[in-house]
Amino acid sequence: MQLVFATNNLNKLKEVQSLIPKHIKLLSLKDIGCFEDLPETQLTIEGNAIQKAEYIKEHYGFDCFADDTGLEIKALNNEPGVYSARYAGEQRDANDNMNQLLRNLEEKAHRIAQFKTVIALHLHGELETFTGICKGEITQTKHGQGGFGYDPIFKAEGYDKTFAEMSLEEKNKIGHRGKAIQKLIDFLMITSR
Repeated sequence: MQLVFATNNLNKLKEVQSLIPKHIKLLSLKDIGCFEDLPETQLTIEGNAIQKAEYIKEHYGFDCFADDTGLEIKALNNEPGVYSARYAGEQRDANDNMNQLLRNLEEKAHRIAQFKTVIALHLHGELETFTGICKGEITQTKHGQGGFGYDPIFKAEGYDKTFAEMSLEEKNKIGHRGKAIQKLIDFLMITSR
């Protein structure tokens, strides 16, 4: 089986490649000659994931999956949510985003948050979605050098270190993307028999 993972984010690609079974050949957008930015104009995380998967299927003809992830913070009415990647502006800079978020949380007593990933799979003309959620909280300051995005300020429930302080294996076991990918893999294992 061959599937395109519709992302330009090399960190995501690396994370997902470490989880996908070897009998599934994972292609990147570069592998299929797609160099344009995929549309993300929906108002929900699920909507963006579906829009990206449908774009690849429609324009390139490949079976594929796309994901969209957002960080939702209760005290900020679930912001940044669908705008997580560009929370501090169109430059999509992780440090700017984290700094903006920490400023917005300065006066807030509660820092409860969750990462949510939705994966949309376009396979054999059918569309399926898989959701992974990791609950936790936002730290007061950045910790750790690993990961990407908001990882240095997100501490998962029951853990005393941020995602940026965890190994990729640790993060994948408990993280939102790992949970959504596991649901995807379970589905692919059943359908590829």
